[in-house]
Amino acid sequence: MTSDILTLRQRAQEEAISFPALLARAEQLAGTVLLGDHGRRRAGMGDDFWQYRPLRAGDSYRQIDWRRSARGDEQFVREREWQIAQSVQVWVDNGASMRFSGDKDTPTKADRARLITLAACILLLRAGERVGLTGWSLPPRSGDVQILRLAEVFAGDDPEDYAEPEARGIIPHSKALFVSDFLGDLTAVENALTKAADRGVRGLLLMVLDPSEESFPFEGRTIFESVGGTLAHETLKAGDLRERYLTRLAERKARLNDLCRLTGWQFSVHHTNSSAQSALLWLYRAMDGSHG
Repeated sequence: MTSDILTLRQRAQEEAISFPALLARAEQLAGTVLLGDHGRRRAGMGDDFWQYRPLRAGDSYRQIDWRRSARGDEQFVREREWQIAQSVQVWVDNGASMRFSGDKDTPTKADRARLITLAACILLLRAGERVGLTGWSLPPRSGDVQILRLAEVFAGDDPEDYAEPEARGIIPHSKALFVSDFLGDLTAVENALTKAADRGVRGLLLMVLDPSEESFPFEGRTIFESVGGTLAHETLKAGDLRERYLTRLAERKARLNDLCRLTGWQFSVHHTNSSAQSALLWLYRAMDGSHG
C-alpha cells in the first residue's frame, strides 16, 4: 500500500513538472502561426460589415440592401461579421504505444502529439472558440484557464498499450480532433467516427508515427516488445518481415483514409522527425475548413 502511494506521488510530481514545460512549448509553437487581425471570421449579427450575398429563401425583405441591389437585377443582403463560438472537442492518445521513439534525438509520439494538439487548442481558444475533451471529464469552454486544464490532462499517461478514442459526450454539429498512432484495433475508431458522423460532427484524424515505424529498418535477430510490456515477438530474420509489415501499414492508412472520406472527416499523417509547425498549420487550416 505504501509503495503504491509513493508511486502515485512520484507520478503526480512528474506530471506537475511536465505540464508547465509542455504548455510553454505549445505557447511558443502557437506563436509561430499568425492568425491575422480578424482570425476565424464568420457571417452573423456582429457590428462590422463583412460581405454582400444574394437574397435566399427564408430571408426577410428588411435584410435587403437596396442601394447594392439597385446596381443590377439581383437582390442582395448585407451580412455582418461575427465570431461564432464553435465547440471543438479533442482526444489525444495517452496509451503506452505513444511513448515510443526509435531514436534518442527524435521525440516520442506522445510528446509530439500533445505538443501539436495543445498548440492547436491555444490557437482555437484565442480565436474565440470553445475547446474541451471528448467524453465528460472536460467539457468545451473558452478562456486561458481552459488551456491550463488541457495541458494538465495531456501530461498524463495511460497504462494500456493502445487507448481507444472516446466518442461519448460529443456535441452535435461540433468539430472534433483525434490524435493517435492508430496502431491498435481500428474497430473503436470506426465506431467513434460513425457515432460522431451520426451527430453531424466533422473532424480530423492525425496519425502520428515514428520514422522507424514507416521504414522498418530492422535486420537479423530482433525482439519486438510493446512499450507497455504486454506483447513481445522474437525473430531471427527481421528483414523478412519488412514487406509484410509495410503492406499492412499501408492498408491501415488506406482504411483510415476511407473511413474519414465516408464520414466527412479529414486524415493526415505526421512523422515525429518532421516539423511540428507543418502539422499544426494543417490542423488549424483543416479545422477552419480552408484545407481540403
